[in-house]
Amino acid sequence: MEQSEEDEFRAFVGARMERWRRAAYLLCHDWHMADDLVGTVVGKLYERWRRVAATNNPDAYAQRVLTTAWVDERRRPWRREHTAAALPDQGWSHPDRIGDRDQLVSLLAKLGRRQRAVVVLRFYFDRSVEETAELLGISAGTVKSQSARALEMLRALAYATGSPK
Repeated sequence: MEQSEEDEFRAFVGARMERWRRAAYLLCHDWHMADDLVGTVVGKLYERWRRVAATNNPDAYAQRVLTTAWVDERRRPWRREHTAAALPDQGWSHPDRIGDRDQLVSLLAKLGRRQRAVVVLRFYFDRSVEETAELLGISAGTVKSQSARALEMLRALAYATGSPK
């Protein structure tokens, strides 16, 4: 890779890495796995950067790699690490909307894998129905129905916990 391509790649990844990490966490609910998934995205982007950069939407490619890597990881349960029963002290966290984020993560965890992927792509990544369908390899109708069911479920769960937002 030439220096200008390398610089372009670094700028692209640097501008999006934290967003990919947060999206990966929303999918898998594990920061370590989220970091692994982002590493997969960066590696695959680097390998194919010339082709990806030549397309008119490298973000879509990166999001598809992220989602596919997560789905693949879910199919291989024997590769996952097992967590300890008790977590060590978490330390101090910035209080900026932590409760909202924790509630969102908790609610998303109650959705099925496909519904969670649809919600994250549609409403976190702000993808259209068609883009979401293409990224997940499903029909636009399935995206619409999964979105509607997932949002209905999230509303019901949020209402049941006493914090309808």
